[in-house]
Amino acid sequence: MITIYKSSINGQMDIEKDITDGCWISLINPTPEELTRVAEECKVDIDDLKAPLDEEERSRLMLEDGYTLILVDIPTLEKKNDKNRYVTIPLGIILTEREIITVCLEENAVISYFTRGNIRTFYTFKKTRVILQILYRNATLYLQYLRNIDRKSEEIEEKLHISQKNQELIELLELEKSLVYFTTSLRSNEVVLEKMLRTERIKKYPEDADLLEDVIIENKQAIEMANIYSGILSGMMDAFASVISNNLNIVMKLLATITIVLSIPTMIASFFGMNFVNIPFGENPNGFLIITLATLAVTGIVALICAKKKMF
Repeated sequence: MITIYKSSINGQMDIEKDITDGCWISLINPTPEELTRVAEECKVDIDDLKAPLDEEERSRLMLEDGYTLILVDIPTLEKKNDKNRYVTIPLGIILTEREIITVCLEENAVISYFTRGNIRTFYTFKKTRVILQILYRNATLYLQYLRNIDRKSEEIEEKLHISQKNQELIELLELEKSLVYFTTSLRSNEVVLEKMLRTERIKKYPEDADLLEDVIIENKQAIEMANIYSGILSGMMDAFASVISNNLNIVMKLLATITIVLSIPTMIASFFGMNFVNIPFGENPNGFLIITLATLAVTGIVALICAKKKMF
């Protein structure tokens, strides 16, 4: 899908049909025809337009003849087994002399934040600022998702205190995988931002200097948060894996102790249940009561010994 936006004089962002100077071209999972149109009208290599459509594409900054390609990873939610999963996908930003182009494989919270038209200071003809605003939104979105992951991990932690199943550990593993994706992507984005700071191809106006610094700071903060949460999750998984294993050992010890105690009356009953002559207390009219009381006494003594050794 291709959508062309352009800011009007009063600051309102309108949707246009044609590609003109100062417009923003948003490509979301574009068709081959749309890619060909943009490549021809904007004088951009079609392979560079297709690059962000590859989920495995790495973040980078490329300086080509007539345009600049900025490729970063953005966070997104993915449905898997009816559950939300945090992953990253590439977002391509192409800066030409006349327009700015964004390319992504699917709808995402970064681009939709600006397409809703709620940002008053978003002007499509200020191309450098548009790039920085998109990158700043991307960094803040990482922070938002990281906080969501932290809250989710706390909810799972409460369940793990009383759980002896592996479901919660599997959920923690999914969160840890998301943090690995985030950390890797954020570090790659950091390299791109540092390169943007050094390159002279992208014009840096005085009013945009603070915004670029904010983008770098937010990205570094996201990296630190991802590292901290990843370490916490890793330690939590190890700790609760040990807790679950310990709970299982306690249950097995209890069952073993109960088996030992119950084996006493079973063993005595099997002895006196044998068919032979002159069985002890066989002629005594109170023999059954005597054997029963003796069995209970021995069983009680064994149970008391096990209790003192804290086997229950």
